[in-house]
Formats: sequence, structure tokens, C-alpha cells
Amino acid sequence: MAKLHELVVGIKGAGEMASAVAWRLYQARIRTIFMMEADNPLAVRREVSFCEAVHDGKQTVENVTAILAEDVKQVPSIWQNGHLALLVDPAWHTLSHIKPDVLVDAILAKRNLGTGLHEANLVVALGPGFTAGEDAHLVIETNRGHDLGRILTAGAAEPNTGIPGAIGGFAEERVLRAPSEGTFTASRAIGDLVKSGETVGSVGGRGVAARIDGILRGLIRDDQHVAAGLKLGDIDPRSEVRFCYTISDKARAIAGSVLEAILRKYNKENA
Repeated sequence: MAKLHELVVGIKGAGEMASAVAWRLYQARIRTIFMMEADNPLAVRREVSFCEAVHDGKQTVENVTAILAEDVKQVPSIWQNGHLALLVDPAWHTLSHIKPDVLVDAILAKRNLGTGLHEANLVVALGPGFTAGEDAHLVIETNRGHDLGRILTAGAAEPNTGIPGAIGGFAEERVLRAPSEGTFTASRAIGDLVKSGETVGSVGGRGVAARIDGILRGLIRDDQHVAAGLKLGDIDPRSEVRFCYTISDKARAIAGSVLEAILRKYNKENA
């Protein structure tokens, strides 16, 4: 049985929550981690999402860096240099080449896209769409509230509410959404202070305006084709610039639960 620091961890997804998980494990000295992402990720909280490495070749979140691997053969050297490995692999073919001890489904698609108990010795899934003991060994609750971060050994996570968590008393109002299908053009940037009614971008010529005062904590990349209703960004009414560049309270809680899930299994088996 592998020792804790020798565990190989695969993560499906490299967005905000997946990145927080990878960051937390890295800080706990579990560092042989590979992440699998789509070829054109549309992360909103880009400054804290390792999936940005798909576009830029590397991405650093709170002093931890992920490097884009051209293929599986490059992964070991990335690990040897002290970094996380990121692969463009939406179909998870990497799992046939690197068999992880732990697999985390952190896509947050609100449904199971194909994760199963057979994929690793320990399979952990985040949020709605998964039942512990059927789709994954353990499921982490992602809904804000009393049970956020709870590790489920049986049963399913709470269903998706479709309502963003409230920050500073604002929920849906803080989210920027595409008014129609088309190409998104940004006129403001992450970290900018905006006022209610101010235009922050457009989709197909239709303006996207802030509905509250605050700071642009997240915004998708410019010049992306988007579907109507897609989340384009979010405004934080607390207006703290550093919140744009650091992992959120929710993401830290969920990431801590993934670390605990790993310890529950491997501390027991290594005892």
C-alpha cells in the first residue's frame, strides 16, 4: 500500500473547485497529481483555476504551479520539478496510462458523466449527481449551508438548486450571464471595481451590465463563444481585491474534505 506522500491522485476537471482540491493536497505533501481538462475551459474564477494552463501553458494559484503536459510521457518530469501536471483530456484517456490511487471527480457538472468505482482504489466525487457507494466511494457535499463539506459514505449530495450562494446578501444578482448566444467581448477585467448598471462586456453586441456594486472577482476569457444564460462572471460586493486572487472559503472547505477523505482511508490502511 502506497504511503501518503507517494499517492498518485487524478482529478477530473481543473476549474475553481478542482484547483482548490489540488492546491490543498499539494500543501499536504501529496504532490503526484494530474488533472484532466477540456480543450477550451470557460472558467469564471480564472485567477484561481489551474485550467488556465490550457491556454497559457502554466498557471500559478497561491504559489502552486500547474504545467500543461503535451502528453502522458511529460507528466513524471513535471512532478520531478515540483509542479502539478495538467492534460487536455476531456475523455480521461490518461487513466488508461496512469492508474491513480485516488480519483477525484471535481467537474461539478451536476451529474455523473462517467465516473465509476473501478477507476481507483478511492474515488471521491464532488456535489450533485453522485451517490456514495454507487458512483463513488465517498461524495462531498458542495451546497452552501450547514452541510457544506460533509463527507457522505452513503446517499447522494443535495440536488442542484440553480441559485448561487449568497455573498454580502446578494445571490443571483451578483452573477453575470450571457443575454444570448454569441461571442463574449469583455470591457472590464478581473479585479476592477464596477457600479450597478455599468457595462462590463457584451455578447453579440448586447451589453452585459453589473446589477450590484462590487469587484469583478471572476470573468471568462475574452472572445469566447457562449450559450445564452452561461455564467460569464461574478461580482463580489465585499470589494476586496485579494479575494480575486485567492481560494474562496467554500473551495477551501470542500478541498479540506477531500484531504480528510484520503486520510480516512490511507491512514487506516497504513496504521
